Amino acid sequence: MPNQINNHLTCPFCRQGIEESAFLSTVNFLVIYNIAPVLPGHSLVISRRHVDSLMELSDSELEEFTRFSRKVTKFLLNIYKGDGFDWSIQENEVAGQSVPHLHLHIVVRHPNDLAREGEWYPLVKQNEIRLLENNHRKRLTDEEYSQLTRQLRNEAAKTG
Repeated sequence: MPNQINNHLTCPFCRQGIEESAFLSTVNFLVIYNIAPVLPGHSLVISRRHVDSLMELSDSELEEFTRFSRKVTKFLLNIYKGDGFDWSIQENEVAGQSVPHLHLHIVVRHPNDLAREGEWYPLVKQNEIRLLENNHRKRLTDEEYSQLTRQLRNEAAKTG
């Protein structure tokens, strides 16, 4: 239990103000744009309550998570004119989870958007700090991030 408490205190997804970064939400989940997107539209569905694992969700929360993630994916495919998508959840550090808080990566895809098929997954799986320090993924500025969030929130409001 102390580990979960410690994770909650240092978790970037539990920080005060995370709600302001969300562009869609439900009772238990919200979606934010990835601060260092692999491709345009790359977003994260996160749980409002601090849980490390998908296995910690109740059956009703899991159903809500799945339905919400599907709704978000449809929305992102429409906004970013995507031809497909990838979903990824890393569970624990051994699987590449860099933030110990349940989150689903949604990556909007287009033909030939990466040099090699599946190239996005190793980029997501790498440690977040290393990603932000190299040229593979550009970290958005606070202003860029806020502007994207506002645009997505406005589009979401239009679609109901």
